[in-house]
Amino acid sequence: MVDAAKKAGVTKSVIRAEVSKTGKVTLVGTWAKGAKNPICEVNYENNRQLNFNKHATYATNVVKALQKKYKFKKINMVGHSLGNISIIYYMLQNGNKKNMPQIQKQVDIAGHFAGLTFDGLPDSITQPKGMKLSSNGKPNKMNSTYKQMTAVRKLYAKKQVKVLNIIGNTGKGSDGRVENISSLSLQYLVGGGKTSYKVLKINGKNAQHSKLHENAEVDRALIKFLWNK
Repeated sequence: MVDAAKKAGVTKSVIRAEVSKTGKVTLVGTWAKGAKNPICEVNYENNRQLNFNKHATYATNVVKALQKKYKFKKINMVGHSLGNISIIYYMLQNGNKKNMPQIQKQVDIAGHFAGLTFDGLPDSITQPKGMKLSSNGKPNKMNSTYKQMTAVRKLYAKKQVKVLNIIGNTGKGSDGRVENISSLSLQYLVGGGKTSYKVLKINGKNAQHSKLHENAEVDRALIKFLWNK
């Protein structure tokens, strides 16, 4: 996705944030002074961490490290899979903090907000059986993680965040790992108030969970949404 942005002429400035298991951030590279649309790739050493409050800490520490060095007040965030949960928990931690950069645009790709259907997962992140969504995206059954995330609704309601929710459908309403119904439950978390919310559904074999971030259609949509290119 970053390569696509560079090829589109959106930016020439890309750095990486390496986040250790303890949450220590190491910035690799430097943004040039006055850089246009600078991008920071984020890599968690423990990217399978199921304590989502730690994901909030990881994301917060990255933003603090960037803010300390580069001084900015606004930020866009893009997440894939578990990265989407980091964005929600970042908002939970920082949505009301005036000293923290506020999200302007948010892209969620293949998010499992309402849970996953794999065997052996804790109940807290398992998608409830028989779950359905109302017209505003609210699940009729919620696991404990989703219930915790609903606290973010009041924050998004007050913010003028633009949200693009990208989901993949390889058939049978799933991207092969996450059911579309789980991804679409994002609407209830961010919908309402001043927040703008749009859904883009990608179909076919290249809509598979792990292929979505290497999908040209996704790249074009992301670039247009973030930078109006």
